[in-house]
Amino acid sequence: MKPETITSRDNSLLRRARAVRDGKIEESIFVEGLRLCEEAVRSALPIEAVIFSEELARKEKARALLNELAQLSDRLASVSEALLASISYTRTPQGIVLLAARPKMDPVKFKASQPASPLLVLMHGINNPVNVGAILRTAEAAGASGVITTANTSDPFSAKALRGAMGSAFRVPVWTKASYAEVINWCKESGIETVCADVEGTSLYSAVDWTRSKALIMGPESEGLSEEELASANEVIRIPMHGQVESLNVGVAAAILLYEAARQRASRMGR
Repeated sequence: MKPETITSRDNSLLRRARAVRDGKIEESIFVEGLRLCEEAVRSALPIEAVIFSEELARKEKARALLNELAQLSDRLASVSEALLASISYTRTPQGIVLLAARPKMDPVKFKASQPASPLLVLMHGINNPVNVGAILRTAEAAGASGVITTANTSDPFSAKALRGAMGSAFRVPVWTKASYAEVINWCKESGIETVCADVEGTSLYSAVDWTRSKALIMGPESEGLSEEELASANEVIRIPMHGQVESLNVGVAAAILLYEAARQRASRMGR
């Protein structure tokens, strides 16, 4: 397929790209950057449109991807760097943008995807998309079997969260817009123990048996989980801190806890 050339900022495709970028069209996602676009292709996401800069098309490394995308998408568009900047969400345009279909994962499909002893991450009320993306990326790296986000959590498929996750959002099962109570009830019914982190936690994070079915609950960055939400969990744990530090970044805390879970699970498997 020969790409079309777009020369107007008001072109309908560029207007749609900005709307997807801004979260105004929920069925589509905005994927920016060569590496992330490669991850989208590997994940077999349906590609709606490809918008790339004239400069990128001249680079040998990008040609193979563009040739592949020409077979996968019904619409390829070449634009100037200035026009690409008009749709980019970064200060420095990444050379290529994909509009792709949002991965489909309803609660039934998500639950069916889980192994006998799942390790889940529930993000509840985390409103910074950078933190959401980072936790998703760490969840995959630590071997988590799935991620759940509640309705008041930043969209894990927003442009900023996707950039932070660096492809993990395409590979890890993600159940979005869940009700906190619904997830807690499902975990109880399924024998999945829920664990919250809090500075007043009764147990050290390393004293928990992470080899059992577990759902790690990470709460809002500023206030943390409410007393009622903490009470609904099976365990409330703490990460010891020295000096005058009162709390950790939610992404850092999630990484510490998930890697302890990964360590214990690997030890059980004799790795």
